[in-house]
Amino acid sequence: MLELILHALEHALLDGLKLLPFLFLTYLAMEWLEHRAGDKVNEWVRKSGKFGPLVGGLLGVVPQCGFSAAASNLYAGRLITLGTLLAIYLSTSDEMLPILISQQAPVLLILELLLAKAGIGMTAGFLIDLFCRKSAVEQNQGIHKFCEHEHCKCEKGILKSAVIHTLKIAFFVILIGFGLELVFELVGEETLAALILNRPFLGPVLAGVVGLIPNCASSVAITQLYLEGALGLGAMLAGLLVNAGVGLLVLFKVNQNRKENLKVLGLLYGIGVAVGIAVGLILY
Repeated sequence: MLELILHALEHALLDGLKLLPFLFLTYLAMEWLEHRAGDKVNEWVRKSGKFGPLVGGLLGVVPQCGFSAAASNLYAGRLITLGTLLAIYLSTSDEMLPILISQQAPVLLILELLLAKAGIGMTAGFLIDLFCRKSAVEQNQGIHKFCEHEHCKCEKGILKSAVIHTLKIAFFVILIGFGLELVFELVGEETLAALILNRPFLGPVLAGVVGLIPNCASSVAITQLYLEGALGLGAMLAGLLVNAGVGLLVLFKVNQNRKENLKVLGLLYGIGVAVGIAVGLILY
């Protein structure tokens, strides 16, 4: 057993170390983009009006720190619609993109996933606004843009912030990789696939629950499980659509209407799982 643990740890450490340069370069580019365009993106969303789901869905896929959190604040102040908020939540990729890039996933796969999340977000957003739009979106002068202190160290500068992100995600990658190696060795890939991978209903439901965890580890885990072959495409999509970074956490903190917050949570989970199940049934 000890030999098995050491072998799994060695494999996970080697895989994690190989990713470090790719993760660092990716986060360096993301931090630069955040510092250069972050305020403009939030302003475009705020002024988008009835085209909010379109703008939110497209900009949500842009990897930048705290965008879903900023959207939660904008919604709490009634500066954007419910549909725009859900479009951003559904399209936000959190740590999916850095992991895919660092793992050198096919460019076509990355583009397809980003376009799928943006398209699903926009479609769901417009439908929600069509049926649930309130009479007006009112301004609230008490809203301040939010940057969650654990998830985004924006004030520390581009280079230092990129290093912090890289080390943090690398730790999760190694930890998850270690766990996967142990599971594969003890349970077997075929058995694991039979339990989750080939279950078009159970996979998306479980992945959706994991996606609700407001921590970067959830999107890292879902992406890693898919790349390792432990999750099917439908389950992976469900988990990543539901995963909105720290957006939900901020929403429950700043929006006083708890019933409304639960409605957002239910819609997000329901849409993500429904899409995942549909994809799973088509591919099954």
